Amino acid sequence: MALALFKSAITGITWPALPDAQAAQRLALLWQFEQTERWPVDVLQHHQLQQLALVIDHARRTVPFYRDRLAAWHNSEAPNMEQLRALPLLTRRDIQDAGPALRSTAIPPQFGAVHENRTSGATGQPVQVLRTALDALLWQANTLRDHYWHQRDQSLKLVAIRALGPGIADPPQGITAAGWGAASEALRATGPSALLTLNTDVAAQAAWIRRHAPGYLLTYPSNLAALLAHFARAGERLPGLRAVLTVGETVSSPLRTACRDTLGVAIEDAYSSQELGYIALQCPVSGQYHVMSESVLVEVLDAAGNPCEPGATGRLVVSSLHNFATPLIRYELHDHAVAGTPCACGRTLPTLARIAGRERNMVRLPDGTSHWPLVGFHRFRDIAPVRQYQLIQRSLQSVEVRLVCDRALTAGEEAQLGTIIREALGYAFELRFVYFEGELPRAANGKFEEFVCAIG
Repeated sequence: MALALFKSAITGITWPALPDAQAAQRLALLWQFEQTERWPVDVLQHHQLQQLALVIDHARRTVPFYRDRLAAWHNSEAPNMEQLRALPLLTRRDIQDAGPALRSTAIPPQFGAVHENRTSGATGQPVQVLRTALDALLWQANTLRDHYWHQRDQSLKLVAIRALGPGIADPPQGITAAGWGAASEALRATGPSALLTLNTDVAAQAAWIRRHAPGYLLTYPSNLAALLAHFARAGERLPGLRAVLTVGETVSSPLRTACRDTLGVAIEDAYSSQELGYIALQCPVSGQYHVMSESVLVEVLDAAGNPCEPGATGRLVVSSLHNFATPLIRYELHDHAVAGTPCACGRTLPTLARIAGRERNMVRLPDGTSHWPLVGFHRFRDIAPVRQYQLIQRSLQSVEVRLVCDRALTAGEEAQLGTIIREALGYAFELRFVYFEGELPRAANGKFEEFVCAIG
C-alpha cells in the first residue's frame, strides 16, 4: 500500500498522509489482514475459535433462542473444532421461526449503530438479521482488501449493473458518482463510478457501458453472460477495460473463458451474503477462493457432517465472528463448495476451489441421488439460435426447458437439444419446452439461476 496515495485529514499535510479516525480504522484492519492472512494455519484457527467463543458466550447469555440450545456450553476458553461441530446447525427455517428471539437483548453499544439486513430470498427462504456498524466496517475493510489483492487502478471508472429498487438508476442515464464508494473514498481519491438498474434491455446496457468506457465492470454472472453474447455478436470489445467483477451468483468455467475470449479480461469474483458479509474472495494468483477468516469461520461438510477433503464437494456452514446482534453460529447457507488446497500465493487462509452453487441448483434423480447439472449449454447455439435458457426441474420425472430464441424451433431442433440435456442430466427426463420473448424472468432480487430444482 502506497501511503502517498492516501488522503490526509490535516490541512497542509499531504505526505505522509494523516487519515481521519474512520480511515485509520480501515487502515488498521488492512495492516492486520496482511499479517494474519499468512499466519500458520493452527494459529489462525486458534484466534478464530477464541473470538467465536466470545460470540457463543454472549449468545447463551443474551439471546433467547440460544439459551436452551447452548445451555450445556460452559467453555470459558476457545473450543476445538470437534467441540464446535457438536453444536447443532442453524438453518434458515430456524431463523424464520425464531424471529426476534434470535436477537440479543444486550447488544454491546461499542459495536455502533444497529441495522436490519434482509436477504434477497434467492433460496426461497428469505431471512432477516440485525448487524452493527462493526459488521459494516469489516465489510468495507474486506472490500479494500479485494481491491488491493487484485491491484486495481482506482483512478479509473467503475461501472455497475445491479438489481435496484423501482426508479433507481433507470435507463438510459443511470446515475453517476464522483468516487467508488465509502470504503475506498475514506482512504483515497478515486475515479468516478456509474450505476444502472439490471431491469434494462441488454442492448441498452451495452450501449450505456460503451458510453462510460469503464476500467472495471461489476455485475451478476448471468447478466454478464447476456452481455458477452451481445458483444460477441457485434464483434466488439471494451477498450480500457481491466477486469470484470462478479457478485451474487455462481461463476462457471465456460463463463470465465467467454469473458476472456470476448472482452480480453478476466473475471474477479467475490462470494458474500447479506447475513454474513464477505465469505471468500478469489485469489489473484491461483483463482481459488480464500476464506475471510478474520470475519467468518467456514466449514465444508459432507453428508455425515464431517470435514471434506480437498477436491470434495460439501455444504457450507458459516459462523460469524463479530455479530453480537443476531449471532449466526454454525449457519447452514444451503450453498455448496469444493474444498480447496494450500494456495500458491503463500496466503494461509483456507481455500475453496470452487463455489459449486446452492442446494436448489442440484438435479434430483428418481434413485434418490443428486448431482450438479453440468449441462453442455454452450452446445445449444450449434443446434439452434438460443439466446437464453433456464431449466426448472418440476418433478423427479420432468424438467421444464425455458428458452428465448431468435425464431421458433423445429421439432428436430427440440429433439437435438433434448438429447444434450438428458445426457448431461444423467436421466431420460420428460422435457417441456416453453418459449419467452425478450428475456427470461428473474427473481425479485435480480438474480438468475440457469438450473433450479423446484421440487418441494
